[in-house]
Amino acid sequence: MLTDPQDCIFSTKSFTLERAPKPFISREEGGHLRIFPKRPGITCINDLTPQEAVELIWLETMVRQALLVGMKRQGVAIVWVNIEDLGNWAFKRGETPQLHIHVFGRASTAINQLWPEAPSLPDRSTGFYDSFSPITNDDMAAIRSEIESLVQQSPYNQPELWKL
Repeated sequence: MLTDPQDCIFSTKSFTLERAPKPFISREEGGHLRIFPKRPGITCINDLTPQEAVELIWLETMVRQALLVGMKRQGVAIVWVNIEDLGNWAFKRGETPQLHIHVFGRASTAINQLWPEAPSLPDRSTGFYDSFSPITNDDMAAIRSEIESLVQQSPYNQPELWKL
């Protein structure tokens, strides 16, 4: 479920990739993206059809590469990408979780989310993330451009291989 169309970076048959408007990792420390399924009612990865699950991995692998290349092109010292299936904060609000995959860029120059430590994810009420900046429109364009290039290359351009 796309939260705001201006945050959309890329879309596939079953998923959208968007920037996180309130990131857990600030732009200059690598950035924060999210992947959401388009089909409503998916609470966790187990709710995906086999075809959706394959499509998700196909997308995740491209997004990982695109974030690395795109953010480096934008001058961010990104060295790694963490991909995480979270969602447990919904339970704190008494809500049903919705599947979304967090994609965290990790920069060697990070000050708040130190590399190579695991990302720190305290509750939003702590104020830890208040100064974090989302990726910019230019960053989004660089990531989108890299995905559009990758989708034309092997193995991503072989839907029969992925059974897409």
